[in-house]
Amino acid sequence: MKTIYLKTFLTAMLFAVLSVSLVNAQQPLHKASAAISYNVVKVDGLDIFYREAGDSSNPTILLLHGFPTSSQMFRSLIPQLADKYHIIATDYPGFGQSSMPKVTEFEYSFDNLAKVIEKFTEQIRISKYTLYVQDYGAPVGYRLAVKHPERVQALIVQNGNAYDEGLREFWIPIKAYWKDRSEKNAEELRKFLTLEATKWQWTHGTRDQKNINPDNWTIDQALLDRAGNQEIQLQLFYSYGSNPPLYPQWQAYFRQYQPPTLIVWGKNDHIFPAEGAEPYKRDLREIEFHLLDTGHFALEEDGDLLADYIRRFLAKQKIK
Repeated sequence: MKTIYLKTFLTAMLFAVLSVSLVNAQQPLHKASAAISYNVVKVDGLDIFYREAGDSSNPTILLLHGFPTSSQMFRSLIPQLADKYHIIATDYPGFGQSSMPKVTEFEYSFDNLAKVIEKFTEQIRISKYTLYVQDYGAPVGYRLAVKHPERVQALIVQNGNAYDEGLREFWIPIKAYWKDRSEKNAEELRKFLTLEATKWQWTHGTRDQKNINPDNWTIDQALLDRAGNQEIQLQLFYSYGSNPPLYPQWQAYFRQYQPPTLIVWGKNDHIFPAEGAEPYKRDLREIEFHLLDTGHFALEEDGDLLADYIRRFLAKQKIK
């Protein structure tokens, strides 16, 4: 009888342990909060759209998007970080859900985009943040960092350029436009605003194009195709020429202030190749460096990996 009771007890205990193990196996490595709010604030008369998630008492991560997309590029990353961080992802004027004034009504330059985002952060009262910069987010974010180094607690750089080594073959027609703002040169750049080019940006350099959600280029192209948006993008292509002269200033900021920096770079990116990632090592002492086997929008194929890198990196910084 005792043997039967003992077997029954052991069987029950084994079942309980297996049940707990199965439940734990189904849990993610970190808790994901899906509560994202979609908001608009006025900045100099413009509606500036932003996504927000997480407790505002937690450290803030400010996500700055690239071309030709918007804060929608961060839609999957936000809930993966929101349990421990306060996440803000905004759309620049002319992008996403923010206002799109005509080129005759608003100066579409990187100086002006940075001013809008600076005022935006002040409007929503975030005074310290980790900067996540990608593509256009780099020249916007680095202008903020140089002006307000006391606000930047760390940098996360994902295919965001700050060195001459990062401007290679892709930039030849854009550099021609910087030198000669002719209609002939503009026509060459309009090719970058087509559906074919937008899809290429999302899929080129990826391990498998089937990993990339076609909603990305469908949504982005619909916004690019709005009346007047091509002229906005051409102004910004021209304004990008104001960024390389500022590279020495940004690099001096890196050397002087030494923000802890995480590099997570899609190494197959033809727009901002890995050659633009390597020079960060020259100027930054506290740097964690990862080249990923994917393209320009690394979050699409390696979003879970990036989220884990970010969580571990920021945990080591003990940012409050």
